[in-house]
Amino acid sequence: MSLSLSSNQPSMLAHEQYFGFAQRPFALSPDPKFLYRSASHDAATGRLLQALRRREGFLVLTGDIGTGKTTLCRALLTEMGPTAFTSLILNPFLSVDELLREVLTDFGVVSRDAVRADRLDPPSTHDMMSTLYEFLQSIGPIGGTAILIIDEAQHLSKSVLEQIRVLSNLEASDTKLLQILLVGQLNLLETLSHADMRQFAQRISLRATLTPLTREESDAYIRHRIAVGAPTREVVFTDDALATVWSIATGIPRIINLLCDRALAFAAQDAQDLVSAGHVRQAAASLELTAPSSGSTFASFNGQNAHRRRWPWVAALVLLVLAAAIAVSLQLKPLPSWVADAVVPAAPLRPTMRVHPTGMEVPPDDIVIPLPRPASERTATPDPDADPEPATR
Repeated sequence: MSLSLSSNQPSMLAHEQYFGFAQRPFALSPDPKFLYRSASHDAATGRLLQALRRREGFLVLTGDIGTGKTTLCRALLTEMGPTAFTSLILNPFLSVDELLREVLTDFGVVSRDAVRADRLDPPSTHDMMSTLYEFLQSIGPIGGTAILIIDEAQHLSKSVLEQIRVLSNLEASDTKLLQILLVGQLNLLETLSHADMRQFAQRISLRATLTPLTREESDAYIRHRIAVGAPTREVVFTDDALATVWSIATGIPRIINLLCDRALAFAAQDAQDLVSAGHVRQAAASLELTAPSSGSTFASFNGQNAHRRRWPWVAALVLLVLAAAIAVSLQLKPLPSWVADAVVPAAPLRPTMRVHPTGMEVPPDDIVIPLPRPASERTATPDPDADPEPATR
């Protein structure tokens, strides 16, 4: 059975085979092997690793949407070694008890089956806190560390944030027993700056921020991911293609991945090893991505902004309808004689104008612009529509 492909819908499965990739280079999954250490990513990684190894208690990592925060966190966990017990919470909408159960399960203190069995008669928050504290004390003699990472932390409720603050108090006489890393978007910093979060904010020992890639880093990022994907063919993005990716994605890794993955599919459909700017534009059109306006931080979806672009056309149409309605009403209702007499009829103008020696533009000699009649003449002119005066005897 043959499969026909339209120009706008390339095969999303065949292009990895066409280029011979061992791994999908632009997949959206946060695989730490594909982490590209830009200047801000490298600085954040180094500072966070140092803080974790020094057993600092509270850390915060922020960045715009799609800048690679989760990928960086997974890379951090691979650097911590086998004695590190880690819990990565990807769902920020958990309750306090649900959070504690997830942490105990990730640390291996309780099994998933035990958690399911306890749902009918769940342990209290105090019991789970006591169990967690005993576990943290037990791994100290073997040089173990415990790290809790909570992703999308900007969505955490205040009750859960308060419980996390309490967890940060679990410590021995000389060190923290549990290290906590909150990962979130930039508005997480605004949440932590509120007056009622002052006790929480005072415990944060490190704040790191990821920024979008520069133009040079964007090009290097694309080449890095292609190299890690290990293609059997030489895959090259032209300079124009790289510039087009930058103009649309503005350094946001997630959007770069989307564009490049789809552009590779269009190149494979054309049996081309060279990815052109045209392939990138095709990819952007199929993803409904557009180059951002000046001042925006990353590409926007056409569907989200279509209503804004329609408003000027709607306003122009409304004005045209109103103008037409006014014109019709004026034609149906005769103007008063004093208004009609004051109207200057339009005179045809030639394409060019003469220049007077004084420098002013004047119309040619054969163009006559009539002027309004004096008021005395207008009053002396009889009204043809008026009733004739009765004849005097």
